[in-house]
Amino acid sequence: MEKKIINTTSAPAPIGPYNQAVQFGNTLFISGQIALDPATGELVQGDVQAEARQVMKNLAAILSAAGMDFSNVLKSSIFLMDMGQFAQVNEVYGSYFGDDAPARETIQVAGLPKGVKVEISMVAAK
Repeated sequence: MEKKIINTTSAPAPIGPYNQAVQFGNTLFISGQIALDPATGELVQGDVQAEARQVMKNLAAILSAAGMDFSNVLKSSIFLMDMGQFAQVNEVYGSYFGDDAPARETIQVAGLPKGVKVEISMVAAK
């Protein structure tokens, strides 16, 4: 199997030494995404739901670049600055999945890049 780097201008450019995603065989590993607008490179301003919506848009763009969509997602990791915002993020996140939702964990962390409220990474497969 060959490792393939996935990058798209429809999602924010990496802000460090990593790629948006790496595909190995049929499995796609998507790096954590934050609420950066790919058109401007600026953080989306607003509440945690506004951030979560942009994060999901960024993830959708990366999945699409790999020929996939949310139905291909096997596992998600959600990192929150405040577990008290779990319900708001869950509402946005859940709107992208039906009854076929992936496995997931949600973790409260001490800090996230650029001071954002939420970051999400995913593993998907064809």
